[in-house]
Amino acid sequence: MPAQAERTKRLDSRFGITNNTKMSFTPRVVFDTNVLFSALRSRLGVSFRLLSMVGQSRFSLQVSAPLIAEYEDVLKRGQLTLSDEQIDDVLDYICAQSEHHRIFYLWRPVLKDPDDDFLLELAVKSQASIVTWNVADFKKAATLGVQVITPRQLLNQLENPQ
Repeated sequence: MPAQAERTKRLDSRFGITNNTKMSFTPRVVFDTNVLFSALRSRLGVSFRLLSMVGQSRFSLQVSAPLIAEYEDVLKRGQLTLSDEQIDDVLDYICAQSEHHRIFYLWRPVLKDPDDDFLLELAVKSQASIVTWNVADFKKAATLGVQVITPRQLLNQLENPQ
């Protein structure tokens, strides 16, 4: 071992310095409403597994007021077995465990479904990936540097980090 490297190693051990070059990366994600709906509809799928990971620091969920409003609107249409109070509890938990963003600019219209543009705006602002079961509607997101992945792809990334 060269002299300089040996000296550095001795100093590091003397002062309790440890070298850890392995960087941890916490993905920043925006859940499309269809992911949350799927998670609350069935406990058997990938969406439910991801929802169960909220608050575990495996990923950083990004939200905005328009997204929470859409979650509430869609989830309270009577298609789930949960009561409105239970849905409120889920949304409160998501809000408590997420990073909140205000959007001060609009990139509209960009996507195939203009009702999804606010998700793209949130992803741009928060530098996050969009997680959706409907990847086809978000094809143009790449033009703004936003990655769009399925819940299964996110789960694979979390379970098999590279």
